[in-house]
Amino acid sequence: MLVDDDRTLANLIKTLLELDGFSPSVVHAGSQVVTEILAQQPDAVVMDVHLHDRHGLEVLRDIRATYGMESLPVIMASGMDVEDQCLAAGASAFILKPFPPDQLVDLINKHLPKT
Repeated sequence: MLVDDDRTLANLIKTLLELDGFSPSVVHAGSQVVTEILAQQPDAVVMDVHLHDRHGLEVLRDIRATYGMESLPVIMASGMDVEDQCLAAGASAFILKPFPPDQLVDLINKHLPKT
């Protein structure tokens, strides 16, 4: 699942991930993330830190406080280096924008549950 309020960027990342064999859904509002995770049961979430309706770290804390989502891989992304804050809030990983697509794919694969 991709969470980003920048629709153009979200669609670009979605397309790039689809080319790598993923089937990402896109959520544009932080207020919808927990509901959509519960409905869709994604394997991982890539979420922008700065969303228009809620701060991504607040959404991350809500994810971690929701039963069954404590260990869901959540990769936070931002154009500012806020890695320490993201990891302290419970992120699985952080990626600094702009990033090469293969770096995101590698990070997602690293955090996906092993089957």
